[in-house]
Amino acid sequence: MPDTQVFTESGRACIARLRARIEEGIAPLLDGAPVALVDYPDHSNVGDSAIWLGETAFLRDHDLTPAYVSAMRSHDHDSLAAALPHGTILLHGGGNFGTLWQPHQDFRLGLLERFPDHRVIQLPQSLHFDDETSISQCARAIERHGRFVLCVRDAPSLEFARRHFYCDTRLVPDMAFAIGPLERGRPSTDIFRLLRTDLEKALEPGSVAEGPGTVTADWLEEGRFALRRAAITSAVVTLMDSPAAARVRRYERLARTRLGRGMKLLSTGRVVVTDRLHGHILSTLLDIPHVALDNNYRKIGNFIDAWTHSLDLLRVAASLDEAMTKATALLDGGARRSSI
Repeated sequence: MPDTQVFTESGRACIARLRARIEEGIAPLLDGAPVALVDYPDHSNVGDSAIWLGETAFLRDHDLTPAYVSAMRSHDHDSLAAALPHGTILLHGGGNFGTLWQPHQDFRLGLLERFPDHRVIQLPQSLHFDDETSISQCARAIERHGRFVLCVRDAPSLEFARRHFYCDTRLVPDMAFAIGPLERGRPSTDIFRLLRTDLEKALEPGSVAEGPGTVTADWLEEGRFALRRAAITSAVVTLMDSPAAARVRRYERLARTRLGRGMKLLSTGRVVVTDRLHGHILSTLLDIPHVALDNNYRKIGNFIDAWTHSLDLLRVAASLDEAMTKATALLDGGARRSSI
């Protein structure tokens, strides 16, 4: 991420601009036919829940309720076919298109093979492939299907897709921006560092020692009690719903519970330092000054280059030491005083 920013755009203006780009990129693909939304992220990564909530918010804005939703583990092709005899299948967006998260890619290719007569829209993704064989396999599946639309959220992914895949390919922001502005909680420390601990991490464990006024965590651990409570509440509220509608509501409540946990973590700091893309995106939605580091294949840098490089809340850094220096400067520049 080149540090040549011109900090001219407010968070609210950025959110409005990217919501308009989502509308411009995806709304023309929705022709009033029924839709399904699959690959619900039933796991603890807050960013994926934010994406899902943006996707469902976008559909509500267009008076669409999915006829079928599923997580990968609960998905059933026959049930999808029965619920959606015609229409559009939407694939959940994120960062799992390619070889890095292979089960999701296998699910995607299997769906294309099973539903050749449905339009399938891949909601915005970052692409990452490790080998030519996997690229060729994906390209063949897309060409055989013939009605696949691929939305990507950064310029290198767009260039890669247009070079390798024969399909309609569009540059569209991450769907979490469709949630709109969020209200942050009260901070309790100067700097909160949301740093990856999974296979996309770029920082070594010994490099993240904390100093005074700094708290560090990832958002992959979640309390089971909160999830059970959300599931129970969902079951009570949806007793009169059809099974399909009940599942839509259950997923929504679980995703909101996970998003709430992420918002609470980020709100801990007057300034956030993060190497998670949705640490950056949610900090923007929450109007929190923050410093972005990259993950191990430049997913964050590519997204910032495409969409948020002029954001006045944002600084970028190439190392954790540089990030901490810039976070301190943001504090000294007003974040410390304005957030107390």
